[in-house]
Amino acid sequence: MYQFQRYYSLSLSKFHSFIPQFQYPSFLLRFFSLSLHPIHLNNPLNDAVHSFNHMLHMHKKPPIFQFNQILGSIVKMKHYPIAISLFKRFERMRINPDNFTLNILLNCYCHLDKMDYAFSVLAKILKLGYEPNTITFNALINGLCLSGDIKKALQFHDTVIGLGYPLNAITYGTLINGLCKIGQTEAATQLLRKIESKVMKPNVVMYNTIIDSLCKDKLITRALHLYSEMVVRGISPDIFTYSSLMYGLCVVDRLKEATDLLSDMVMKNIDPDIYTFNTLVDAFFKEGRVTEATSLLAVMIKAGVKPDVVTYNSLIDGYCLVNEVSKAKHVFSTMPQMGATPNVQSYSILINGYCKLKMVGEAMNLFKEMQRKSITPNTVTYNSLIDGLCKSGRLSHAWKLLDEMHDRGQPANVITYNSLLDTLCKNHQLDEATALLKKIEGQGIQPNVYTYTVLIHGLCNVGRVETAKQVFQHFLIKGYHPNVRICNAMIWGLCKVDSFDEALALKSKMEENNCLPDAVTFEIIIVALLEKYKNEDAEKLLSEMIARGLL
Repeated sequence: MYQFQRYYSLSLSKFHSFIPQFQYPSFLLRFFSLSLHPIHLNNPLNDAVHSFNHMLHMHKKPPIFQFNQILGSIVKMKHYPIAISLFKRFERMRINPDNFTLNILLNCYCHLDKMDYAFSVLAKILKLGYEPNTITFNALINGLCLSGDIKKALQFHDTVIGLGYPLNAITYGTLINGLCKIGQTEAATQLLRKIESKVMKPNVVMYNTIIDSLCKDKLITRALHLYSEMVVRGISPDIFTYSSLMYGLCVVDRLKEATDLLSDMVMKNIDPDIYTFNTLVDAFFKEGRVTEATSLLAVMIKAGVKPDVVTYNSLIDGYCLVNEVSKAKHVFSTMPQMGATPNVQSYSILINGYCKLKMVGEAMNLFKEMQRKSITPNTVTYNSLIDGLCKSGRLSHAWKLLDEMHDRGQPANVITYNSLLDTLCKNHQLDEATALLKKIEGQGIQPNVYTYTVLIHGLCNVGRVETAKQVFQHFLIKGYHPNVRICNAMIWGLCKVDSFDEALALKSKMEENNCLPDAVTFEIIIVALLEKYKNEDAEKLLSEMIARGLL
């Protein structure tokens, strides 16, 4: 065996912090009956378990590699607990596992987030004198990353490297992916640089992982720099590179560059897929550029890429955004003919479109259709309907729908309650609105700045400025950061009761807290001062407003 046997004691001590006392889990015994009765399983798994059981009961046992093949096939089907239970039966019959068998077992534990057991298998590999290999280490590093313990994965990597074992591109791709998933994109980039200078040439997967993470964080300039670096270093971008960059460009409204990338893909004979087209189509519709979006849809169909439910949902949403709800309904109605079944998102988008236009009757009809077709409405569906009912003056119906949400196990959120709160305030039901805020907080739902702004404005509107000041103070004590809208609401209330000194003090406080007053802030105070014939004070504020470029 390799150098490992000579340094067995050293290796074991180096791995000690990772390896717990070796033991097998007892919970897997419940899978024993399953392995004895494969008739309850799906066919491929049924065949594999049946073959394994048959081999176990043969008078002359087949060689170990045949058992490994079956265990490997079960693992490929992702039936990890069953593979472990079969291994336990296999071991009880005193059939000696080899290194490959133990790697399969170790990999199963890693996928089940049983890392103590996985490292126990590593201990067994060492005890039996087998040589851990790259497959062993990759499985363990991947398991640690899947369990969210990236720090331990990196420490284990250092231990493995320190013992002189080679690692490969899969190892580093796994570590980079793990770092990106916890938002450590900078650390992932540093690891990429370290690999490049000391270990191996980075591959397209490593670059793609970091580019995708940067794009999701809206750091598109850095992502484009990394893309350019790839090209310069002779690493060819693939469809995943382009799709990530297009998504990032669309998120920051750089649609021209996104479409340029599409052209670049085509020139390089990289066929765009459904995700690529859906990203662009959705972005154009969200910008209200319906003509360009539908043209892109035509290009997509011509390229042989069949629209899916996501594509049609973008189309429905796009038409709703420009208030062409009849066209949205037409797309919705023709989806089944085009081979796409409307889902909960399809219904929710169209229901929201109807509600925005106060066509609540049509929205309720769609809602009933969902229930007839056993499509479960989600919180977004209910929120759209509750908001629509509130805005159309049907508050009692909205409360009933809220009760239905609770009965169906759909949790209401701050958006749900904001719609109800807004309507209560507009109806001058301020006691009910204040009670609702307390109820929201009591249920552990975090109110947002809009929640408090609506209530403060409502209280000030009926002259209850002292109560509004208490709510504003409560808002600050809770640790919220005020924005210009909530400050303007409070300033408007103070000006209504001629509390100009307090209003001006709040305006100054805004600036101290990096919440700069806007044109509305100045207009509220100036108009109130002029109404009280405080022309000199109003003129000073007007001069300041002009100096700030707000007029």
